[in-house]
Amino acid sequence: MISQTLLEKLVELRLTAFREGLREQASNPQYTDLPFEERLLLLVELECTHRSDRRIKRRLKQAEFPMSATVEDIDFSPERGLDKRLILDLAQCSWVDKALNILILGATGTGKSFIASALGFAACRLGYSVRYWRTSRFMHSLAHARQNGDYFAFLRSINKIDVLILDDWMRDPIQLTGAQDLLDVFDDRFAKTATLIVSQVPVSDWHLRFPDPTLADAILDRSIHNAYRIALQGESQRKLRANRSMPHS
Repeated sequence: MISQTLLEKLVELRLTAFREGLREQASNPQYTDLPFEERLLLLVELECTHRSDRRIKRRLKQAEFPMSATVEDIDFSPERGLDKRLILDLAQCSWVDKALNILILGATGTGKSFIASALGFAACRLGYSVRYWRTSRFMHSLAHARQNGDYFAFLRSINKIDVLILDDWMRDPIQLTGAQDLLDVFDDRFAKTATLIVSQVPVSDWHLRFPDPTLADAILDRSIHNAYRIALQGESQRKLRANRSMPHS
């Protein structure tokens, strides 16, 4: 029998998995033949796994990914033009430790957001903080923070994120104030934290989409010259999935 006092102390110490494992050991005679240290090690490992899972779930919730995606689920069909070795290497997240960037490029529907989410998920699993934003919403958040007097606090919170993911980059026009805000973001993060940019617009067109060439030079200098590039090819993944789901006569 396990004393109620012991169970209450485990609750007080927030050793939830340890407590449940102890109950399992007490009710299962298979454990009685194991030495004390082995039984204790099993309980400690159970608690460690439980806490690790909780931390991962918390990071995934904070990331706000638009979809559930893992590197294991990526389609490496030859027609997509993906370098499997590169993707698997990026999933190890050394690029995050080195504060480098990733650019994921390709036409609409080619699966850019899925790969971005998968790499972000890999970072969460390895203990990094991640935040996923559609660029238009990110720009709105910057503008809102500036209007409310929370701009610098918002910049500090962004700079604490290990991996910032900006999707639909350059899809919408960038206003002058927005470009100035983006420079603040990239300037703070340069050589300190990692950024992943997803865009259907070719990099060669980015400069002309900024309202000021000097700001464009500064932002691109901090975002593209220290970045891995993943260029997706092939047909729209949405179109292919739709075709597969259509009934055939």
